[in-house]
Amino acid sequence: MINNIEQRRLAIQAALDAEKTQIERNRLGQFATPSVLAQEILRHAATLLPKGENVRFLDPAIGTGAFYSALLNTFPNIDEALGFEIDPHYNEPAMKLWENHGLILKGMDFTHMRPKARFNLVVCNPPYVRHHHLPNSEKLRLQLRTQEVSGMKLSGLAGLYCHFIGLSHAWMTNGGIAVWLIPSEFMDVNYGLAVKRYLLDRVTLLHIHRFASSDVQFTDALVSSAVVSFRNEAPPKNHQITFSFGGSLFAPHTTRRVSALALRDETKWTRLQTTNVYKHDAIPKLSAFFNIKRGIATGSNEYFILSEQQIIARGLPMEAFMPILPSPRYLQANEIKARPDGTPDIERRLFILNIKLPEYNIRERFPALFDYLQEGKALGLHERYICKHRALWYAQENRPPAPIVCTYLGRRDTKNGRPFRFIRNDSQATVANVFLAMYPTPLLTRALAHDKNLLLVIWQALNGLSPEKLLGEGRVYGGGLYKLEPSELANVPVPNLATLVKLDQRPAKQMNLFSII
Repeated sequence: MINNIEQRRLAIQAALDAEKTQIERNRLGQFATPSVLAQEILRHAATLLPKGENVRFLDPAIGTGAFYSALLNTFPNIDEALGFEIDPHYNEPAMKLWENHGLILKGMDFTHMRPKARFNLVVCNPPYVRHHHLPNSEKLRLQLRTQEVSGMKLSGLAGLYCHFIGLSHAWMTNGGIAVWLIPSEFMDVNYGLAVKRYLLDRVTLLHIHRFASSDVQFTDALVSSAVVSFRNEAPPKNHQITFSFGGSLFAPHTTRRVSALALRDETKWTRLQTTNVYKHDAIPKLSAFFNIKRGIATGSNEYFILSEQQIIARGLPMEAFMPILPSPRYLQANEIKARPDGTPDIERRLFILNIKLPEYNIRERFPALFDYLQEGKALGLHERYICKHRALWYAQENRPPAPIVCTYLGRRDTKNGRPFRFIRNDSQATVANVFLAMYPTPLLTRALAHDKNLLLVIWQALNGLSPEKLLGEGRVYGGGLYKLEPSELANVPVPNLATLVKLDQRPAKQMNLFSII
């Protein structure tokens, strides 16, 4: 009978999803749990609860009831089952489906409910609502309530799913089990620090399984997922956590045990699939050699970045523009040579509007450019967020040409299996925010002054870094898309670069940094 109900539930789920646009569901974070995955998660939960213990089940974001369906197939003794679903679009059909099967469904916002600490099993795929979809007043309410309930002090950048984890704490019995299907990004990003501290300090973290980024669990969301399970009790001394990766919960590609003590010093938990925990302070990092900045965020690349032909055709002054490298997909080589005028010697030559004069001066000196600015205003560009927060809405941030730039996003399905490229830039071109600009630190600048070939050697060494070393500092999204923020690239360990910079060029305060070489 349960199998028949699950078939009905799946049909209802598909029909309800089809009645909503992808944009609506993304904004509300509504991504249904696949039936097979729900069954596997409940089987996993059964291995964590004491054998024969009666279940009191809670799902704070139940949807149409994928986990409850799996619960009925897994646990013979269910004393109570409660689910919350804020959206009547899903809740009302689910109430009809489960009305005679022991599930109490409430069409309410779980985050406003008064907790009742009586549930020994919490299983949930919480709404993946990004922080920019939450009003500031709602963020503040959630932050205060989550900290009060769980001690988890979340930043304003945290997604709604983090608050669901914290708020559920007060609903659990001592020793109760929670299993969460959540985005794996919490393991790497700054806002995830509060979640990780909660998992290490307030509860006993048992197991984290991270699915391979190419194995997207939700067909309608590019998000890399993890199953996180813990027990609601203080962690024992010398506690160890199971980390598994790839495949499925019961047939992972890799499995390892990591001590909770070591995890406290590890900033990037996702790299634990391939590397050991290590202390960064003992290893030279890229930040010793380069100051790393993200490229220019223009506010509208189509408007601010023009080809040479477009500039000439409009009669715009070339002195108001500076060269800019095109997107990485248009750069076949990893070395950009310069023409005599300093512009890049490449086929796709682009220029970015870069003028600091006020509009009244531009109108007097460059009438054609003034007219072009009026076109931009007519499009509302001056009211866009990035442009609106500049002193002059059309004036770009300061990003001088960088001798080496690194791609910001990438995939491992490239020909050489390397998601990121280091490109040597001998031209006077700046870069947009699809690149990270790398400027030599004073330490490296002094060394370069003594060895003109050193930059070439360093560039080659950077391209020789293993993908794992870069990926260990970055983050991954569903579908195998990798990203490196400036601070993450700066944190890449590069002991080999230390050997390339002569000791007598290092200031005294840097000596300790390289003492391990």
